[in-house]
Amino acid sequence: MTHFVCITCGTQFSESDAPPRACPICEDERQFVPRSGQEWTDMASLGQTHSVIWNKEWKGVHSLQISPHFGIGQRAFLIEGPDGNILWDCLSLIDEASKTRIATMGGLSAMAISHPHFYSSMVEWSAAGGGVPIHIHSDDGEWVQRPDAALHPWTGATLSIGRATMIRCGGHFAGSCVLHCPWLEDGRGALFVGDTMQVTMDRKFVSLMRSYPNLVPLDIETVTTISEAVRPYRFEKIYGAFPGRTVEQDGNHVVERSAQRYIKAIAS
Repeated sequence: MTHFVCITCGTQFSESDAPPRACPICEDERQFVPRSGQEWTDMASLGQTHSVIWNKEWKGVHSLQISPHFGIGQRAFLIEGPDGNILWDCLSLIDEASKTRIATMGGLSAMAISHPHFYSSMVEWSAAGGGVPIHIHSDDGEWVQRPDAALHPWTGATLSIGRATMIRCGGHFAGSCVLHCPWLEDGRGALFVGDTMQVTMDRKFVSLMRSYPNLVPLDIETVTTISEAVRPYRFEKIYGAFPGRTVEQDGNHVVERSAQRYIKAIAS
């Protein structure tokens, strides 16, 4: 029995004798099945050709990424916090070096996942940390491909994880979330956004889409809702899902003017 991993999106599935017939996450309009068709691997095979690369982004913020490129290519974050370490978003591979490094840093206290595209191998990462809770919004529960007791679906608009706050914004997925960490940036705060907001290539704006690869926009009401959801929180930096996609300063105003630019473009 094998926990198969989708090569296109990186999602790990429940144990089976043969690969799943299809990947529901890839078949959804927000993702895609490549022209070559659906392909599968597993954690052991992936570990033979790939590893997890760590980068220190700022004091108490470490990004993790699979190298060479795999799946969607997102980065996860280990965030050092006053109440313990939080893993924000996830990767398809956890290697022995990462397990050792996390243990030497005091382990994990919780995992928080922005949306289904980054569920990846979240159960494996939780197990490596002793079964730490995985917080996902219940609105996205239907997309879980490997159920486990470590999963803690939550409801409502916000969830406190110690001093951190998960904020449900919706948009990309019904339960798409961001994570606010007020102690970072010397108390000026930081926002981790996954794909709920996409930091643009110039790192001066964020964009908001239902589907990024298939270029499906959101409507004015939804964009407004996302902007309003994070308005009460102060944050200097915005950490996006992909390497280099970090807004370095003035994060609150970046979200505000990005929403205004978006609304103006689709309303004209």
